[in-house]
Amino acid sequence: MKHAIKVLLGSAVVAMTATAASAATLDDVKERGTLKCGVSQGLPGFSNPDADGNWSGLDVDFCKAVAAAVFDDPSKVEYVPLSAKERFTALQSGEVDLLSRNTTWTMSRDTQLGLNFAVVNYYDGQGFMVRKDMNINSALQLSGAAVCTNTGTTTELNVADYFRANNMDYELVAFEKADEVVAAYDAGRCDVYTTDQSGLYAQRLKLTNPDEHMVLPEIISKEPLGPAVRQGDDQWLNVMKWVHFAMLQAEESGVTQDNVEEMKNSDNPTIKRLLGTEGEFGPAIGLENDWAARVISHVGNYGESFARNVGPETPLSISRGINALWTKGGLQYAPPIR
Repeated sequence: MKHAIKVLLGSAVVAMTATAASAATLDDVKERGTLKCGVSQGLPGFSNPDADGNWSGLDVDFCKAVAAAVFDDPSKVEYVPLSAKERFTALQSGEVDLLSRNTTWTMSRDTQLGLNFAVVNYYDGQGFMVRKDMNINSALQLSGAAVCTNTGTTTELNVADYFRANNMDYELVAFEKADEVVAAYDAGRCDVYTTDQSGLYAQRLKLTNPDEHMVLPEIISKEPLGPAVRQGDDQWLNVMKWVHFAMLQAEESGVTQDNVEEMKNSDNPTIKRLLGTEGEFGPAIGLENDWAARVISHVGNYGESFARNVGPETPLSISRGINALWTKGGLQYAPPIR
């Protein structure tokens, strides 16, 4: 009996400790009144500032969506531009509350850096960009090429694997900042620019003559990109997951930024739970019951965010592809709110 009591007390202590840790970041964010969001130093379509310092992009929309869920105000975000090399340290140290910076989810990052990846908000893969006048139509023709990329990324490892597997030589030209890579490639210091394909479409817009460059068809890796938080912070992790899932469910259910108020009158049980008119799902993650309605009202559903930032009508002109909803043949899928 005494042994059983010790076990129960030990479990209670562990449970109390876990509960305290899990609420820390959400409490800190609420008390501070702003969300500190780590983003890229400038990647069109994902996280990019304009001349007035206003940030936009798919990853920025996620930051705004979290702020909307917590504060009912998407403007309560402090954007912290981070290089690929410094992004994880900034999250680990508490400099930022959330990393939403086109970051690949890998096993080592997920298990060795004290981080938790919440979701995949963009399924991507690494590719190559070259000048059209090189008359190259396949990455298999790149033997001997000088390859530009960022330090501190999975791209360095992937390009090494690809060239080694295909018995090709190459010279790596690496820089810490993305704009340094773009400038080096644009100046002809390397033959090839490699990063995630979405990044290639984005960075091509910064080149002196974008139309003189092309993205090769090969995709040499899996790059599931998504937001990350610190480990030991389960409640905050839950907020990240369900903000993304709410945006997906809204798209699947036809709830948009324009009709969300009208949809609050819907008799559809899925929509009622999503928008907080039925059930008590918000308090379970430390938020108000209309948390998802706030997200959709201020930011829109996932499809709206994708179309606005990277879709076919934007300069990047990226099709939904595997980032379509599961109902449209894609990989984006939201667990049920119930």
